[in-house]
Amino acid sequence: MLKYTDYDIVFQEIPDETTLAINLSLCPNRCIGCHSPQLWEDIGQVLTENEIEKLLDKYGSAITCVSLMGGDNDTQAVNQLAEYIHNRSKRTAWYSGKTEISKDIDLKNFDYIKIGPYIEKYGGLDKPTTNQRLYKIENQELQDITYKMHKHTGIS
Repeated sequence: MLKYTDYDIVFQEIPDETTLAINLSLCPNRCIGCHSPQLWEDIGQVLTENEIEKLLDKYGSAITCVSLMGGDNDTQAVNQLAEYIHNRSKRTAWYSGKTEISKDIDLKNFDYIKIGPYIEKYGGLDKPTTNQRLYKIENQELQDITYKMHKHTGIS
């Protein structure tokens, strides 16, 4: 079961997308330095296909992508919701704090997947030193596009 606490329209989570980012609770990863430790808790409302449909109806063409931010506690549910979103002609993204993509995930349901725990000394996706990776998925193949997230520091 997935629960969401809130959502927002964002422009920096996925390159070249206007993304509806849905924050999921029950995160099992407990990364040190996590920017949202409240998401470790069992809080929020159950995220169902009906809830997704309400959000898609509300935001319609204002968004190009829906990103599930978390969900490592129930990767089968992540995969099912991503398929639902994808079938409604929205690009889909998933942010996982694990180091590998779960076997429950079918790449055909996703356009983007970020993996990797937050490790403070390496920084987030905006840092060239990050351990995290952002992949664009085309033809069920992973293309590493992490570099598109790096702030321009002169380091490549």
